[in-house]
Amino acid sequence: MTEHRLRPLLNPRSIAVVGASANRESFGWTSWRAIREIGHSGDLFLVNPRYDEIDGERCYPDIASIDRPVEHAMLNVSNPYLERVFDEAIAAGVKAVTIFASCYLANEGDPPLLERLKRKSREASLLVCGGNGAGFVNRQEKVQVTLAGGRSSLDVGPVTLISQSGSIYLGMLQTDGRLGFNLTVTSGQEITVTASDYMDYALGLESTRAIGLVLETIRDAAGFRKVAERAREREVPVVAIKVARAPESIRMARTHSGALAGNDAAYDAVFRHHAVQRVDDVDALIATLQMAVQPRRFWPGGIVALTDSGGEREHLVDLAHRHNVPFAAISQTTTRRLEACLDYGLEATNPVDAWGTGKNFVETYVECWDALMSDPGSAGGLWVADIRDFDVFRRPCIEPARTIAERTGKPMCFANCVPAAIVHETARELAAAGVPLIDGLDAAVTAFSRMLALRDHRTMQPPDPPSDAVIARWRSRLAEGGALDEAEGLALARDFGCVTTEPVIVEAASDVTEAAERFDGPLVLKTAMPGHHHKSDVDGVRLGIEGKDALLDAWHEMASRLGPRALVAPMAPPGVEMMFGLVHDETFGPLVLVAAGGVLAEVVDDSLLAVPPLDAEAALDLIDGLRAGRLLDGVRGRPASDRRALAEMLARFSVLVHCLGHMIAELDLNPVIAGADGAIAVDALVVPQPEGPRKVMNSPWRTSRLRSTTAATPPEQVWFRSWS
Repeated sequence: MTEHRLRPLLNPRSIAVVGASANRESFGWTSWRAIREIGHSGDLFLVNPRYDEIDGERCYPDIASIDRPVEHAMLNVSNPYLERVFDEAIAAGVKAVTIFASCYLANEGDPPLLERLKRKSREASLLVCGGNGAGFVNRQEKVQVTLAGGRSSLDVGPVTLISQSGSIYLGMLQTDGRLGFNLTVTSGQEITVTASDYMDYALGLESTRAIGLVLETIRDAAGFRKVAERAREREVPVVAIKVARAPESIRMARTHSGALAGNDAAYDAVFRHHAVQRVDDVDALIATLQMAVQPRRFWPGGIVALTDSGGEREHLVDLAHRHNVPFAAISQTTTRRLEACLDYGLEATNPVDAWGTGKNFVETYVECWDALMSDPGSAGGLWVADIRDFDVFRRPCIEPARTIAERTGKPMCFANCVPAAIVHETARELAAAGVPLIDGLDAAVTAFSRMLALRDHRTMQPPDPPSDAVIARWRSRLAEGGALDEAEGLALARDFGCVTTEPVIVEAASDVTEAAERFDGPLVLKTAMPGHHHKSDVDGVRLGIEGKDALLDAWHEMASRLGPRALVAPMAPPGVEMMFGLVHDETFGPLVLVAAGGVLAEVVDDSLLAVPPLDAEAALDLIDGLRAGRLLDGVRGRPASDRRALAEMLARFSVLVHCLGHMIAELDLNPVIAGADGAIAVDALVVPQPEGPRKVMNSPWRTSRLRSTTAATPPEQVWFRSWS
């Protein structure tokens, strides 16, 4: 097996502790003792000019004085001394360092300390864990490079934890045995080694069955996407908290760790694309990791659940509705089994409130659980039990429930509706038996939601792109620069398979007459003069024109104000107006946007992003996620729109973004009219990148301006008031 490039950092053959101390109450003492504590088999060197020896161990004045090779240096020094010992490590040929200090100095120079360390690290090809972190523990390889040891189990478990927050990291290590770790890292400012790199290393450990992430930002977008896809292919769930979502927390992230926190909707899109399960808080992160490493797979169908009371059951149903967790539709056989054991007045439905009078409750609970878990429509089970240590009341249910889970081959968990209970012993026992005990019902329901999403994730099959010749022709056109006019923009969309109107350009009265004779029905006239990307801003749109004379009159009036070049097209049939667009995210590059279109785009905040390319099923899921998606069902007597046609067009548009997005600064199809008989784009804005293709996107939200009154239907026909 090829040696991983992080081996000198995470599994070094020798470690020097710079700043080692004889003071047993200092980090200088606990940090080097932690290396001894875990049983590291390599060389350990203590470095501090104040000592000749510490606790019987030789102490060197500096790294240069060590007479053997040093692979990894723990720089246990404060900011004012950091750069000096950092330089000494590089000069001594050290391959990796761990930095705990924040890397900020008062009265910073230019460049500041952090930037100097980054530059020197790159030049020396130095692997750096941190700064501003708490180090790492590689339990599988018996390496512990932390400020303080002895604060968490050193047994090898199935979970890798990578956190850009030191405090959250330390808190999670001290859970009560319900999570076991193999590798835990605080990546901090990620001077040279990123969260993506640590994920890649973890996927090479045979013990890794799930990866938990606490992120402020992703510093290596391409690397993250590659390793996330590798985790998906290996069926190793990745569960992430992404903080710095609100404007104020984004500012804090920049000052705290140098993070450049990107647009949150882009993170949602990338996580969704690569099956990274995002959660909102640490409770949900722990719960989801617990469910991710339990030994049984989720079956098809919905969940089954057993509760102690009616109010608890209603609370569970409310949470399941919020998190889109489906309950299994149980069979008649299951219903009859429940009826046979439940007290009078209790419903034989899923979820089940099984308490009643409490008579023979153990037998009742176990029989109900067996019936629910055995049902062919159940994917897994959630038993709300409020278990406590030393509680003999529910303990007789635990072993039969576990046996039933094993027999049915379905996952289950116990969940305490009320968290903060004393459950240390019980949590460890159940974890060892492959049954999670989750604190908090919301966390438990979140975990089931994420596991069902992971179960249902699939590899997309987007439409084929057009021929190489077509793509080359459009690349050539975009490279010329200059905005495409609407007719040319619609032609670009058509070449990628989108259905559009096919307007004609007119520049003289004779052209207008010919256009009027070419099309039947009401017509649209729009200015096509250069520079007017947003035609409504200059009153450059006329809708619903009937007849040649009316068209000529409208053209003469518009030509007198804006110039003679215009566009004529037939009115599109009525329908729901949507918008497809291109967003350049600063971290992840070109993304697809779908939103409410036409006038709604100006006044309703209703949009979603996705990583291109999409297939029709993924596009349909995206459309269904919009509030505007409800309009497609038909309201107030309007016919339902053809969702499938709209989704297929969005998938084809996403292929355009995937192939050419790096060459385009602005791209909109707005509106796309979704009607009963299909979907059609009636307007296009395409502006090439002014400086040619860009590989690194540097604008967090460079979207096309949203335009109004460019709709192909009169304003009174736009279904606007239905938003109430």
